[in-house]
Amino acid sequence: MVNLRPYQRAAVLAVYLFWRTKLGSPAVVMPTGSGKTVVIAQLSSDAATRWGGRVLILSHSREIVKQIVNKLRTAFPGLDVGVHAAGLKRHDTQNQIVVAQIQTAHGRACELGAFDVVIIDECHTVSTKNKGRYRKLLADLMVINPNTRVVGFTATPFRLDSGPICTPDGVFSEVCYEVSVAELMRDGYLSPITTKSGCLQPDLSGVRIRGRDYDQQQLGHAMDQEAPVIAACEELVDSTAARSATLIFATSVPHARRIVETLQQEHGLACGFICGATPTAERDATLARFAAGELRFLCNVGVLTTGYDAPHIDCVVLLRPTMSCGLYVQMVGRGFRLHPGKEDCLVLDFGGNVDRHGPIDALRIKTERAGEGAGESIVKTCPECQGQIAVGFLTCPQCGHAFPPPKRQTHRAQATSAPILSMSITNTVYRVADVCYSVHHGRRAAEGAPPTMRVEYAIGRLVWQSEWVCIEHDGYARQKAELWWRARTDLPVPDSVAEAVEIAESGVLATPSAITVCEVEGDQFPKIVAYDFATRSEPQTAASAALSQEGAADA
Repeated sequence: MVNLRPYQRAAVLAVYLFWRTKLGSPAVVMPTGSGKTVVIAQLSSDAATRWGGRVLILSHSREIVKQIVNKLRTAFPGLDVGVHAAGLKRHDTQNQIVVAQIQTAHGRACELGAFDVVIIDECHTVSTKNKGRYRKLLADLMVINPNTRVVGFTATPFRLDSGPICTPDGVFSEVCYEVSVAELMRDGYLSPITTKSGCLQPDLSGVRIRGRDYDQQQLGHAMDQEAPVIAACEELVDSTAARSATLIFATSVPHARRIVETLQQEHGLACGFICGATPTAERDATLARFAAGELRFLCNVGVLTTGYDAPHIDCVVLLRPTMSCGLYVQMVGRGFRLHPGKEDCLVLDFGGNVDRHGPIDALRIKTERAGEGAGESIVKTCPECQGQIAVGFLTCPQCGHAFPPPKRQTHRAQATSAPILSMSITNTVYRVADVCYSVHHGRRAAEGAPPTMRVEYAIGRLVWQSEWVCIEHDGYARQKAELWWRARTDLPVPDSVAEAVEIAESGVLATPSAITVCEVEGDQFPKIVAYDFATRSEPQTAASAALSQEGAADA
């Protein structure tokens, strides 16, 4: 058994709601370090034990395969779990749950057999075009069982070559659930991040762009210069004096070796080194020394961006410029996890990545094709509640506003100027003097869109804080409305906003004595994130307890 955090439980429920009410395949967006593996394990256990289904879990990474298998076996020891990955020297095919590496599984659909559920981790690696190993394997599995349901998990719901992963003709049709870096940091589930740009930034003016990222050979030459490496090492040593574990991302093997040698020869500091060519035994031994604290510094080239969990990392050094937003997020994300004694994680950026891609919690990616000009951000603003959400959402999870179907666009990263976090977050507790309820019709809502119940809290002299409860909406918006309602009364949740307002105005709903309002720098509208119910005439329900942990109905 696993104890799901509130947002993990919400992710599981959002997947089930999508599968029950919609066609297509959803994507779940959760930051690095938020516990995607736990959610995947819960979904797999439910499918196998509650419904007797077969589950195939796919990843491109051997390390991720191992993590998922370990989580399944420790959290749910009774499950029949097999491994299908050449890198792990296993080719199981008949188990109820099979965790597979796509490099091994593609082309072997008939050997693997029929599955009821397919879960893809790091699903941004799935091509949005009708090609690639994932697309071929999924097509073959659908022939065997046309009713197979698919769900993807990722921290980065976009591809550098084609923009958002949710497209009309892609594998994934819609983001069904997303939780942001800022939310999880605010709630204490991720480590706070601070940033510092290196004093000496590289000159990349002569480096060509190839395959929508920097040409690796030219980039390696530009970064592997003696003077810049010496300066960077001196700065990172000074900046990490109080840090216990520093992970360094280098551009090339020669560049990494120069960094390791400089730290050892100039500063007397041991630094581990691994790359794709490092023998498995040596790699495992180096990672074990780093995890045990025997090494304070570890330098790598392209191997620790995904599938590597080291919660004690409290400094990430980016000596690897990239035009890939996904790679940038994955590198910084190595420092997201919590660890005893860890106050925050310092990101030292010597590659201009923060300026290039924007804040880690509000990334911007633009297109720029010949004759097309600039494209749009992967984040969009809901016209109804002004919330910022991923472009993959077809329905706003905060207020239920319906968006028109997305259009395909091809994206490339463009430089911006911003800190590692885009905003300051302030939570303020206000006493509630009165509460008013009304039927609300959005001025810019789509034609035929259902109304919402507007709830206004008097928190000062002529000062009101509003939220919108989506009683008549479907899916995740309705689910949150039900949680909101059940936290205030044991009466059945009404089917219409008019009925909800009538019941509320009769005085039977418990009213909070105080609310916590979150104000985010740059956002026009504050949001209610928690309630304090002083007294109730009836016992608090399970839904009320859940809501007190999860916060508000996200007005």
